[in-house]
Amino acid sequence: MSANTNSKTQASVWLKPEQVEALRSAVYRCRPDYLQQRDDALIALLYDTGLRVAELVAVDVDHLREDNSLLFVPAENQKDYPNDNSPKVARLGLAPDTTRTLSAYLGSRWKDTEALFPSRERDRIGTQGVRDLLRTVAREAGVEPYLLDGSRGDPDDVTPHAFRHSVAYRMMNAEEGNTLYDVRNRLRHRSIQTTERVYDHFEVV
Repeated sequence: MSANTNSKTQASVWLKPEQVEALRSAVYRCRPDYLQQRDDALIALLYDTGLRVAELVAVDVDHLREDNSLLFVPAENQKDYPNDNSPKVARLGLAPDTTRTLSAYLGSRWKDTEALFPSRERDRIGTQGVRDLLRTVAREAGVEPYLLDGSRGDPDDVTPHAFRHSVAYRMMNAEEGNTLYDVRNRLRHRSIQTTERVYDHFEVV
């Protein structure tokens, strides 16, 4: 495979842990008071799990188990469902900080809905709403994500999928003991070859 072909499949935009923290802090400066805990919890869950944006908006309150320390992801909410290779139900353990953030949010939600993350106008935030939220807080924080060519992007490059890549970066560079197999399991790739193709360069970043 040529270098040019590789560049089309490798993760091209990601955030480092301190940049995600900057985004979460920015929530409390630029978002309406009643949305701040929702937005913080949404970013925390996205960064912990690497959920695809469609999976994130489909999360219901009752998908959280064991005092908000475990996320249940039904097969029908996952990518490529249904087909001959439909995914299995996923159970994702959550970091203590994510659990605390979710618990605080759930204890003071301004809107009681089945969906974990309602929007101002509807009972469930949409995928575009998540993208708009991330762009808003990224601009407030002045976050410039890292790019594959070694340069830096601008706040508008902070997307839900960039968070997915950021989970892989964190696991390979900021945490000890993880391998590409651990990344594959967290992100629920169909094969280890996908994980290797997209993220093997993170081992040397």
